[in-house]
Amino acid sequence: MNYSLFDEEDSAPWIEELFPGAILLHRYALPHVKTLMRCLDSIYQQSPLRQMKTPGGRSIAVHNTSCGEVGLISDVRGYRYTPLDPQTKAKWPPMPEKFRELATDAAKLSGYSNFNPDSCLINRYLPETKLSLHQDKDEADFTQPIVSVSLGMPAVFVFGGLQRNDKLSRVTLEHGDVLVWGGDARLLFHGVLSVKRQPHPLIGTQRINLTFRRAM
Repeated sequence: MNYSLFDEEDSAPWIEELFPGAILLHRYALPHVKTLMRCLDSIYQQSPLRQMKTPGGRSIAVHNTSCGEVGLISDVRGYRYTPLDPQTKAKWPPMPEKFRELATDAAKLSGYSNFNPDSCLINRYLPETKLSLHQDKDEADFTQPIVSVSLGMPAVFVFGGLQRNDKLSRVTLEHGDVLVWGGDARLLFHGVLSVKRQPHPLIGTQRINLTFRRAM
């Protein structure tokens, strides 16, 4: 199912239903990119990007940080949400109002009217980095969707099924796209294939992903 958000030219934002529960809002974040980048600069100053460890002790290729009431961390003890940044020992930066507004509006447009995110995971992908298949299972309420905002270099996002070896579907995410998934799609395995070097004129040689969740 495809339909335009507005009765405008082809370059206008538009919605694509990938499958039940998963909605792609093409170009939806484009009007807000400069504000989002200013907010990111402030967040980085308070809680810098870093490479965390997997439970197995390996460094995660993707650099990340968080904002909101809690942030997602990983170390030898596993994945979990914490109210304090383990690197700074302080609270995570507050979630900027523009972040929250964009996430809740995108969720509502996708059929999830009661989304109330309390955490935003910020991932930075450099060329050749990827995110392995996984499920988002560390949150308390699986009835709440996940909202993912893509900025910078494009990436190929993969959706699987409820089992790790289920068939994969590929979706190309461009600068400004917002992907929302919940309901029947909430616990599907997903990941990001190795990101190719395609510098963006504003964001540079990186892909930034903002992932909003209701964690607690």
